[in-house]
Amino acid sequence: MNLKIPYIKDLAGPDLLSASLFLDTLSKNYITNVPWPQYKNKPDVSFAICYTDENILLKYYVHEDSFRALYKTHNDPVYKDSCVEVFISFDESGYYNLEFNSLGTCLAAFGKNRNERTPLSKEIIEQIKSQTLITAESNRSGQFIQWELTLIIPFGTFYNHHFTSLKNQVCSVNFYKCGDELPEPHYLAWNNIISKEPDFHLPQYFGKAEFI
Repeated sequence: MNLKIPYIKDLAGPDLLSASLFLDTLSKNYITNVPWPQYKNKPDVSFAICYTDENILLKYYVHEDSFRALYKTHNDPVYKDSCVEVFISFDESGYYNLEFNSLGTCLAAFGKNRNERTPLSKEIIEQIKSQTLITAESNRSGQFIQWELTLIIPFGTFYNHHFTSLKNQVCSVNFYKCGDELPEPHYLAWNNIISKEPDFHLPQYFGKAEFI
C-alpha cells in the first residue's frame, strides 16, 4: 500500500487539542488486514496522519469489545495491552518501532530486525505528546470500548537521522493494532504480512509513504 502524508503549515505549536481536532478533518486510513486468521477478533481501527515543520501528527481511532490498559512506564510491554503501533524506516540502517497503549505509554526502539534493537531513551520518548479519549458504550451485543489516541511525534524521536525537514522524504511504514493479553488476542496490519506466526518486525512487508 502507498500513503501520502500531507504537510500542514499553519498549525501553530501544535497543542494536542488543536492537533486532535485537525486530524479529525483528514481522511482516515484503515487497518483491516488480518494476516493470521486463527486470531479472529477484528477491532475497527483507523488513523489520520500529517506533518508540520517539526512534528508528525498521528491519531488512532479504535473500537474494540475488550480492553486492557495496565502499563504506565515507558518501554513496558504495551503490546500486551490494547495497543496501536507505527513502524517506520527511512533507509537501510533500520526501522523505528513506536508502540502505544491507550494511556499513551510508549515502547520504542531502533534496529534492523526483531533481535537487533536498541531501546529509545525515556528522555526521547517523553518528548512525544499524547492525548487519550476513552469511552464505553453498549449495543445489542454487549459493551464495547471506543478510544482515540492523538500523538505529536517530534522529528527528534528519530534520533539516528537528525531531520530538519521531512518534505519529499520517502519511507517504508506499517501501522498495527494488537492486544496480546486480551481475552481474545488480535493482530491487525495496515499493509499485509505473510508469515506463519504473528510478527510485526518484518520490514519487507512495510508499505510506502511519502511526505508531500
